[in-house]
Amino acid sequence: MQDWLQMTAADLGRGIAAGDIDPVALTQTYLDAIEAHALKDRIYARLTKDRALAEAAAAAERAVTGQRLSPLDGVPISWKDLFDTAGVGTEAGSKLLKDRVPDHDARVLQNATAAGLVCLGKTHMSELAFSGLGYNPSTDTPPCVNDAGAVPGGSSSGAAASVAFGLAAAGIGSDTGGSVRIPSAWNDLVGLKTTAGRLSLEGVVPLALKFDTVGPLCRSIEDANLLTAVMEGRKPFDLAGASLAGRRLAVLDTVATQGVRDTPMAAFEGAVARLQDAGARVDHIEIPEVETALAQSTCLYTSEAYGLWRDVIEANPEAMYSEILQRFQLGKNHSGPDYVAAWATLDAARMAYDRATAGYDAVILPTAPIMPPNLERLNSDHDYYITENLMALRNTRIGNLMGLCALSLPTGVPSCGLMMMAAPDCEGALLRLGAAAEQALS
Repeated sequence: MQDWLQMTAADLGRGIAAGDIDPVALTQTYLDAIEAHALKDRIYARLTKDRALAEAAAAAERAVTGQRLSPLDGVPISWKDLFDTAGVGTEAGSKLLKDRVPDHDARVLQNATAAGLVCLGKTHMSELAFSGLGYNPSTDTPPCVNDAGAVPGGSSSGAAASVAFGLAAAGIGSDTGGSVRIPSAWNDLVGLKTTAGRLSLEGVVPLALKFDTVGPLCRSIEDANLLTAVMEGRKPFDLAGASLAGRRLAVLDTVATQGVRDTPMAAFEGAVARLQDAGARVDHIEIPEVETALAQSTCLYTSEAYGLWRDVIEANPEAMYSEILQRFQLGKNHSGPDYVAAWATLDAARMAYDRATAGYDAVILPTAPIMPPNLERLNSDHDYYITENLMALRNTRIGNLMGLCALSLPTGVPSCGLMMMAAPDCEGALLRLGAAAEQALS
């Protein structure tokens, strides 16, 4: 049964379908592993044991009678603590939301439940999802699977840790500037950032509504495909026969490769060579407008975030971690005209990006330009916190600003991911490309 804890969600689903795995025994194995884990309280904010076992029992009955609801019916997964769960606390990693208990599940959780997935519980996260590091002294900081002294990446920090440490078959997170892809990269997982607006945000605690997205953190491209389909309420994409032969990829130079630290750069270059060996054509391109877009980030993100949270924050600012509070309050510095002008600039940059990348299947770059930062130093060095947080999110934020879908894949080098970005609403093509790349990188 311990082998179950390291299997992909898809393989667990196949085991249930074949009658080799009982969903109740599977769920109990995960719950036992969570209870026995020394760091469980740093990963899970709260468990939903009764719900999980009841859902598993229903899945077991369906399996016996041949009425399974989806390929993942009976598979236990975790949910970031900003997805509403009926009757269970959803606090988004902030004391500002202490004891907040919603009446309804988030829409994507409703869809997953309707497909038979088992909800294990809620995972820790960066406060109100406004950091790419995963450090949260207000609630707890999950561990990084590759470095006990480092942060795991955020803001979907506990989602990544729950999978990397074998305490969930997959985790569901959110990505506003890199919050699925950074923790996926730093914990050697697959992470999918979906196109903004593709998956419902109903019942999801917001950060910046024009950039917020929902996505899975998991062990394989197949898992990412199945989980996204379940949350969207559609059939999975057909990934059979995926190949890199003749595919055109573009390495985004200049800002996306500037300052990348030695280890992630070497991992990226090695991954690119393997993609080329598998038949992909790789060009290097420059898009100056990307740097122009990145310069709008502070205005766009902080204006949205502070606009949504201003009244709650200013009523109780001492309840927040100071670094996150200061980041939100940067939104005070921007006027309505500033925000409108920033969006006009971004729209022009998006058009330039679309023109420059139209002939390519995907744009590729290192997921994170840095390795997971040291936790103790983040706690004591303000300048280090600021520089590492901004650097961690620099490359992933490009995908959010350009309105793309994006995928992070493990390169085989610990805590180093390869990111592939494709046009909006092209998740099917991106996942097929990712399936071929996964084979080449493995």
